[in-house]
Amino acid sequence: MIRPVRFHSNPLTAASNRFQGRTAASPAEQQAEALREFDGLVQALTAAGVRVVQFEDTPEPHTPDSVFPNNWVSFHADGTVVLYPMEAENRRTERRRDIVDALAAEHGFDVRRIVDLSEHEARGHYLEGTGSLVLDRSHRVAYACLSSRTHLDVLGDWSQRLGYDVVAFDAVDRNGVPIYHTNVLMSVGEKIAVICAEAIPRKDQRDAVLARLGQTGHEIVSLSFGQMEAFAGNMLELRSERGERVLAMSEQARRSLTPGQLALIERYDRIVSAPIDNIESSAGGSVRCMLAEIHLPGAS
Repeated sequence: MIRPVRFHSNPLTAASNRFQGRTAASPAEQQAEALREFDGLVQALTAAGVRVVQFEDTPEPHTPDSVFPNNWVSFHADGTVVLYPMEAENRRTERRRDIVDALAAEHGFDVRRIVDLSEHEARGHYLEGTGSLVLDRSHRVAYACLSSRTHLDVLGDWSQRLGYDVVAFDAVDRNGVPIYHTNVLMSVGEKIAVICAEAIPRKDQRDAVLARLGQTGHEIVSLSFGQMEAFAGNMLELRSERGERVLAMSEQARRSLTPGQLALIERYDRIVSAPIDNIESSAGGSVRCMLAEIHLPGAS
């Protein structure tokens, strides 16, 4: 997780992210509140037994979205680290090799290979990490909704290098506007998958996504558009140091879920939530976006 220094709503991402810019707070107020929310989420995760590795953002270069590291990096169980091409120019400087180096040198993780896909930026093609990709790591399936931030050629490059099958589809919000990141509408855990299927307008694509989730044995929690807008799709399953499955989400997302949905989730996962309303309304991302899960070998 990256502790923010100059957080605020990013004007360079507003065109494709209809979830952001819902605040009248000043940049200084957004930053101050983001710090409180960030620390509260870290505290909630730590209390649930999840190990959190924190890094501080730097004041320069100015990276207003640095609190969302999952868009520029992903970590894999074979020791691979992937660096991703980003649409907004001021997000590209979020990529920090010093963080990758520190995970190995200071935290005991084994980094064996770095796959740098950032060269695709020169052609105007992007793949924004586990925002663009929702990974079923157990079955090596990647779900991806196409958008200005997620392009088929980069998906193909990624899948060849990582050895994943890709299920690509189109997705839109209730107004027919393309959804910018796949992790807005779905999350895949070990036993359950949370998805706003009605956001996939083409029946053949919707059926293909649901069929693949069924083939991998996932029980599905179906979200409405309203729940998706409350960031209920933007959750991430983690493991505590005791081996317990933990499903991390925002308090807004948790409040949007019905008692039946919560009961279904709690059959498999312990829910951990924290209020991050300012981060959600300012920057249009939620808890999942704030977490770059570390699957690298080596550290216990």
